[in-house]
Amino acid sequence: MTHGSTPREAAPPKARPRLQKEHIQAILDRGLEHCRQGDWKEGLVDLAWLAETQSKKDLPGLCYSYLGFGLARYRGQIDNGIRLCRHAIAMEFYQPENYLNMAKTCLLSSKYRRDAFEAVREGLEVDPENPELLRLYRELGMRRRPVLPFLSRGNILNRFCGWFRHQMSSQPAPPEDEEQPEADRGTIVTTVA
Repeated sequence: MTHGSTPREAAPPKARPRLQKEHIQAILDRGLEHCRQGDWKEGLVDLAWLAETQSKKDLPGLCYSYLGFGLARYRGQIDNGIRLCRHAIAMEFYQPENYLNMAKTCLLSSKYRRDAFEAVREGLEVDPENPELLRLYRELGMRRRPVLPFLSRGNILNRFCGWFRHQMSSQPAPPEDEEQPEADRGTIVTTVA
C-alpha cells in the first residue's frame, strides 16, 4: 500500500436478484416442465438457480422436491436430495408429487427403502387416486399393516391373524341365489338296478 492510498473496501455480499412473482413463476414452471418431460439437465439449471437466488418463502415445495430428486439421481447427492424432499413435504404436505419425489429419491439408496415405503403411504393418504403413487405402491409390493400394530410383524399372533385375514379376503364370494343343478348341490344321486 502506498502512502496516502486507502485500502480497497471489501466487495459487498452478493445480493439476490429480486424478481417479480410472475418471473419466478415462469422460471419455476419452465424448470418443472423440463423435469416432468425428462430433460433433467435443463430443469435442474432453472430449479437450482431459483433455490440459490430466491427467498425460501417465494418458492413452492415442488421446486425443492424436484430439485432434491434431480440432485440425488443425476448428481449423486442422495442425502442432500432427501433433505430437500423433506423440506418440500414440510412446506406443502398436501402435494402428492412431493411424496412421489421423496419416495423415488429414497429408492436410490437401499438404506432409505423404509422411508420410501412411508412416503408412498403418506402420499396415498393425501391423494388415494394418484396414478404414479399407485404404480409405485404396486412396484414396491407393499404389505398391509400388521393386524395388531402394537405387536411386531413377526409375532406369532400377528402372523396367524394376518394369515387368517388373507384367507378371508382371498375367498371368492358365494354365488347369490343362483339355480344350480341337483348334482352340483352336493347331493348324491344313486340308481338302483
